Amino acid sequence: MGDVNQTPEGLVTVQSQHGPVGTLMRLEDSIASRGLTIFARIDHAAGAKDVGMGLRPTQVVIFGSPKSGTPLMQMSETIGIDLPLKMLVRQEASGQTVLAYDDPAWLASRHGLAATAGPIVEKMQAAMAAIAGEAAAGPS
Repeated sequence: MGDVNQTPEGLVTVQSQHGPVGTLMRLEDSIASRGLTIFARIDHAAGAKDVGMGLRPTQVVIFGSPKSGTPLMQMSETIGIDLPLKMLVRQEASGQTVLAYDDPAWLASRHGLAATAGPIVEKMQAAMAAIAGEAAAGPS
């Protein structure tokens, strides 16, 4: 259950000041406060436990808005493999909780949209950074 020492290309990580449960609750509150839809939650640790394996707390929240994602898919249908957006909340071996998400600019570039999707991508980047920041920050 070792941690990867290198951040994969296009992945943004944010250290949380809260544990996995608190970070996940704050993440979902931050998503909801923006009027975004949470489409699914995937609890990888629960899945591991179901097959008799151990995994530190690891959950993915899949969320978004067709208002933002549809224009990107109209430009390149293949970006649908990466939408809706998602955030991973995981606990490292040290006990530190980390949020991670794909940089929307990296996703756009991956699907050949770097030159055409700028304004949409910039809004998505700002929203993702704000959501992760709120979920990871100390008490308000």
